[in-house]
Amino acid sequence: MLKFYFNLSPNPSKVALFLEEAGLAYEPVPIDTRAGDQHAPDFLAVNPNGKVPVIDDDGQIVFDSNAILLYLAEKTGKFLPPPELRGETLSWHMFVATGVGPFTGQAVHFRHFAPEDVPYAKSRYTYEAERHLGVLDARLADRQYMVGDAYSFVDMNVWGWARMTAFVLGPDAPAQYPNVQRLVSEISARPAAQTVLAMKDRFTFKEAMDDEARRHMFKHLAA
Repeated sequence: MLKFYFNLSPNPSKVALFLEEAGLAYEPVPIDTRAGDQHAPDFLAVNPNGKVPVIDDDGQIVFDSNAILLYLAEKTGKFLPPPELRGETLSWHMFVATGVGPFTGQAVHFRHFAPEDVPYAKSRYTYEAERHLGVLDARLADRQYMVGDAYSFVDMNVWGWARMTAFVLGPDAPAQYPNVQRLVSEISARPAAQTVLAMKDRFTFKEAMDDEARRHMFKHLAA
């Protein structure tokens, strides 16, 4: 059975969404990154990069949420846009992979978790997170889904981070991106997404971002 190494952060959540949507049997393996599980030798043997998510598909190891989504979509043939749209599919998938995710993640770090206030970093990453959401919102202005006419793994990729907009940018931010929020709301109402969101009730992870958690999450602080 497929093993799914995860926590409740945006990147593992979008993989969990695909697994649930596709009806794939999997064994969840929680990795508590604030407790330092990602640095354990057994986990590093699975992903030398020490991050979640990872899947072990009967010995086929795939890490990075974007790689996993593409791998599962191509393997199963589910939630995969038609071949004639492959260029659009890869472009928008990588837009999320290289833009939305990294810049939004850095905005979260500098706005919420950095041990010191760095105004330039906050300004830059907030701007880029807003800019990338704006691009997504424009894309969705005249279409229901990111690519083609059907719900796909690219929409799941967007959902992972876009559903966190209020946390990332503040409570008034979602209203600035109505088309993105429409997609997020539609996906969040799906039974598979409800199952993913309920994982917080099935698994316990450390909540406090205390000094110990920072040492595990931000190893450069211990250097």
